[in-house]
Amino acid sequence: MAWNEPGNGNRDPWNNKGGEGPPDLDEVVRKLQDKFGGLFGGRGGGGGTGGRGHFGMLGIGLVVLALIAAAINSFYIIQPAERGVVLRFGAYHEVVGPGPHLKLPFIDSYQAVNVDQINKFVHRAQMLTKDENIVDVTVEVQFRVQDPADFLFQDANPPLTLRNAMESALREVIGKGKLDEIITENRSGIALAVQKGTQELIDLYRAGLKVLNINIQDAKPPEAVQDAFADAIKAREDRERVQNQAQAYANDVIPRARGAAARLLEDAKAYKAKVVAEAEGESKRFLALLAEYEKAPEVTRDRLYLESIQDVLQGTGKVLLDVKGGNNLTYLPLDRLLKSGTGSVGIDRDVVLRPQQSNPQEVELPGVTRVPRRPARSVFPRERGSR
Repeated sequence: MAWNEPGNGNRDPWNNKGGEGPPDLDEVVRKLQDKFGGLFGGRGGGGGTGGRGHFGMLGIGLVVLALIAAAINSFYIIQPAERGVVLRFGAYHEVVGPGPHLKLPFIDSYQAVNVDQINKFVHRAQMLTKDENIVDVTVEVQFRVQDPADFLFQDANPPLTLRNAMESALREVIGKGKLDEIITENRSGIALAVQKGTQELIDLYRAGLKVLNINIQDAKPPEAVQDAFADAIKAREDRERVQNQAQAYANDVIPRARGAAARLLEDAKAYKAKVVAEAEGESKRFLALLAEYEKAPEVTRDRLYLESIQDVLQGTGKVLLDVKGGNNLTYLPLDRLLKSGTGSVGIDRDVVLRPQQSNPQEVELPGVTRVPRRPARSVFPRERGSR
């Protein structure tokens, strides 16, 4: 059933009574224009002029545009490398991080500051050292924004403040050092000291910056004296090279000398232990022999005599003459005896001569003919009382 059909009750949205049908669209628009026209200074009620209708439409458009502009103005996005500084009525309010944010339209504003970007500058100046020399220093400084609010509002020109603070700290450090250590020896230490002093100054000024690195690219004397300083540096390098060579030679010789000394000490200790052990053994053997001698003196003397003769005759050449049944003429073939040695003059082998043989030149060498061993007393007659 339609809304405007009879019998449907009062459900018609246009409040038409009876079966008159839907209202005219022009009439609906005219009523809305009259209402909004009253808001902007026009008169309500029915029937207005065309000018007043046009003015009402313009007012509606302006309201809609104002609402759209307010919606757009209340929404903003901060990039990942940035921080947003929010201003309310032109004064600092807060710092927001990356992402979408809302603000009061036409009241709040913001400024995005990149806090990840690394900036740098190079500074060169001539400075006076502690030993009253002039040095030409070139420094590279790397920095970034640390506090966006201080960077925007606490200092009029933070990069210039950083440059001046760095030069002040550099002059202080250079003024406390000598030229030689500044040019060659202590560049890294000077750079760290300058970085620390610069950071303390810009923190005091609240510039909102952080010094990441200070690198001393070059440090040299003025051009007028560079040749003399180059000769001095070369002489210093030659001195260090010779010292290093001498130290290397000492490192090679000293350990070997210490090793040889330690080896000699160990050999001496070993020889000492050997001599002491042999002396102790000889003394013990003598004491044992003395005890046996006290038990049987005659037997012990004969035994000692035989052992001594055996030790003496064991390493010498011997010539034995078998005089049993021989004659008064004994022929000694010396040429054969000399040839029986190892090439040296002397007799170092045992030879047995038998004079009773028909050919006196025949000689029996050891291993061919053996002579029966005789008692020591018959070979070396000796009186008992003489021993």
